[in-house]
Amino acid sequence: MAEPKTKATAASVDDYIALRASDAQKADCKTLMALLKRVSKAQPKMWGPSIVGYGSYTYTYESGRSGEMCRTGFAIRGRELVVYLIADGKDQEALLRQLGKHTMGKSCLYFKRLADLDIKVLERLIVGSLEELKQRYG
Repeated sequence: MAEPKTKATAASVDDYIALRASDAQKADCKTLMALLKRVSKAQPKMWGPSIVGYGSYTYTYESGRSGEMCRTGFAIRGRELVVYLIADGKDQEALLRQLGKHTMGKSCLYFKRLADLDIKVLERLIVGSLEELKQRYG
């Protein structure tokens, strides 16, 4: 069985942001880092080469395959930023409708800049995601 590519590393979060982020993204990354650190109560750590993650949890699939992943985090993806969160359920879906200009994948919230979002709604989405992960995985 293949090893997961996304694992916690000792790489520098500051170096990642300095190398990948535009000037505008650097300011947004600083704001995201403060928000994610506060709500997760965890220090940032690089996960793989491109995810700034906070906390961790262990998952196991029905197949028996298991792994570890950050509870929440963000990444710089070209012109967009991505926040990793779970947005399942009616409460989370209602918050997404209030959030502002974004697109949502399975667990990836994409946006161009924080100014396009309601930061209080984003915080509630992240808190809800962390609560959901705690219920699912402890």
